[in-house]
Order: sequence, then C-alpha cells, then structure tokens
Amino acid sequence: MTRKLYGISGSRAIRAIWGIEETGIDYEHVPQHFRDANASAEYKTVNPNGRIPALVDGDLVLFESMAINLYLAKHYGKELYPDNPADEARAWQWSVWAISEIEPLQMQIVIQRFFVPEDKRDPKVVENAAKSLERPFRVLDEALAKSPYLLGGSFTVADLNVASVMLLLQMVGHDYSHHANIQRWAQACYARPALARAQAKG
Repeated sequence: MTRKLYGISGSRAIRAIWGIEETGIDYEHVPQHFRDANASAEYKTVNPNGRIPALVDGDLVLFESMAINLYLAKHYGKELYPDNPADEARAWQWSVWAISEIEPLQMQIVIQRFFVPEDKRDPKVVENAAKSLERPFRVLDEALAKSPYLLGGSFTVADLNVASVMLLLQMVGHDYSHHANIQRWAQACYARPALARAQAKG
C-alpha cells in the first residue's frame, strides 16, 4: 500500500509532514505547491478544496492538517496518541483551539509581512494581532505550567498540532519569550528530529 502526503514544507503543510515523520511510517512525499494546488484538476481529485496538505492512505483520502495528524497519530503513532478518552478529548480540544485561537491572529501577521506589498502594509494590523495573541498565550502558558507537555510528561499529538500551527509565528520572528512555559515547551517541540526531517522536504 502506498501512502502519499501532498504539500511542501514551506507552507502550512509542514504540520502534516511533521506529523507523518513523527510516526516513522513509510510514505511518498508529493511536493505539491500551494500556488498550483487550486489550478490543478488532477490534484483537486485528491483535495477538492485545492489546498495543501492532503493524505492518501489506501482508500482513505483526507485533508486538513489537524485531522491528518490526529488520524496518523491514532493509527500509526503509538505513544503520540492518548490511551484514554479524557486525554483523547483534550488532544482534540487543543487541536481545535490552535486553529481557532492562534491561527486567525497569526495569519494577520503573516499576510502583512509576506503577502502585502511593503508600501501598503499596515503596522496597526500587526500590532493589534500581536496584542490579541496575548490572551491565548496566557491560556497556553498556564496549561504548560502544570506539566512539560499539554497532556503530561511526554510529547503527544496535542503538542504536535499546537506547535505546528505556531511554526508560522517562529517564521515571522514573533517574540513570546516572556511566556516562559511556552518558550520552554516550544524549544523542546522544535528540537525534535522529526521536524528537522520534515523541514527538509521541499
């Protein structure tokens, strides 16, 4: 059976590439670029949204990075996926939290820094987004004050999904070092060999 993961590391697809690298399973990496995804009729048979990433695992075709990582962790990740319903629910909770509380605000910063022409950028947008991020950061920092990782003493899919979403903040150089627990946790997450392997996928 051939597993295929579509996307490139220089995009939000890094989340799923990191996820599949954490499992250690064999797969074919298809370097589908986000600029071409929506225009490709062939790729739209995989992801009708015309976005990356997408996973093909046998008869299963799956899109959305959080869903891909939860599936990969549950079926192939061994220690990555919780072994009880309460922690499983918390893993889902943190995954949804990352894309609802962090993602919209960080994208305002990313768009201003990378997609808006320099002469048309609005510093107020970045400033307001950065201020708004402080609320979810306090939530995350307080959670990480209780344990090294979100579900306890070891790295799980909950950490993978939240940290992978926050990779964009690292890319734009957003400083959250004043949240000591987040800083410690992020350094541990981003030092994982699976992420280094994922980042090498063009």
